[in-house]
Amino acid sequence: MSRSGDSHAAYPATRLRRTRQAPWIRRLVREATLQPADLVLPLFLIEGNAHREPVGTLPGIDRLSIDLAVKTAAQAAELGIPAIALFTAVESVLKTEDGAEAYNPNSLVCRAIRTIKAAVPDIGVICDVALDPYTSHGHDGLLRAGKVINDETVAVLVKQALTLAEAGCDIVAPSDMMDGRVGAIRAALEARGFIDTLILSYAAKYASCFYGPFRDAVGSSRALGGADKSTYQMDPANAAEALREVDLDIIEGADMVMVKPGLPYLDVIRDLSRSFDVPVFAYQVSGEYAMLSLGAENGLFDRTTAFMESLLAFKRAGARGIFTYAAIDIATALTEPS
Repeated sequence: MSRSGDSHAAYPATRLRRTRQAPWIRRLVREATLQPADLVLPLFLIEGNAHREPVGTLPGIDRLSIDLAVKTAAQAAELGIPAIALFTAVESVLKTEDGAEAYNPNSLVCRAIRTIKAAVPDIGVICDVALDPYTSHGHDGLLRAGKVINDETVAVLVKQALTLAEAGCDIVAPSDMMDGRVGAIRAALEARGFIDTLILSYAAKYASCFYGPFRDAVGSSRALGGADKSTYQMDPANAAEALREVDLDIIEGADMVMVKPGLPYLDVIRDLSRSFDVPVFAYQVSGEYAMLSLGAENGLFDRTTAFMESLLAFKRAGARGIFTYAAIDIATALTEPS
């Protein structure tokens, strides 16, 4: 039955293979499309000059000094990728219990924002708002008696968001999953005159095993040890709870929302994109990227084809934009003559 309630003609009057018989007709009737403008490129930063450092658990991904990050941002912009997301590998000496480096105006990420925006002004810069790269214990918030405390953490996150906005960040992206942080950040941005700074809330961030390579990249894995983040990140068993999280964040002032990880939570992406009229983003996280890359390296499938299929799944589910470490490779493939 069709959605209008009318019956379709039966075979042979209806042959669904007619619209699959050639590349031109497949392109013409395609339901979901992927283009460079759908992608966001995450970059990992380190101190130094002309320095790159491989991330062992992320095949083909390096931590980059600011000068190399500028070159990569320029390459992304040339390929039509609209934004980059900056993450920082903080030196151990700067990690503290209170994560104070997170709101240092001369921090690595703030220097990178200013340099990239000056060199590549047309690319959007997104910055994470969370304390895990900056804390000696590896958690996204402050600890008291071994417990992550909410309201005191929010006060620090506000400082961090303001510092990033002052450096020129276009989108602040609270990924910490503290209650009330979006409203507090929005109020502070408005009060300080940053009325155009967008908030991309990691509204549905799950306590997932797929973050392992990312934590290696930013250096929080060793500090975190065997602890997990289940008291503030979402239970993987819950989908309806994501609707509540997003509803609250929109009320508090989020312009966009994020589901993280991506492929294991396509149902959540679909639910959110159908229920709310704000853009829903997906993050193809480090574990997803590593699995596909390693599978391709071992000859299980073609790398580009596998990434294309996985990214189309996000678009099919309703994601407006996708964070992926494969953004440069995929944008290159999409812009090559067919």
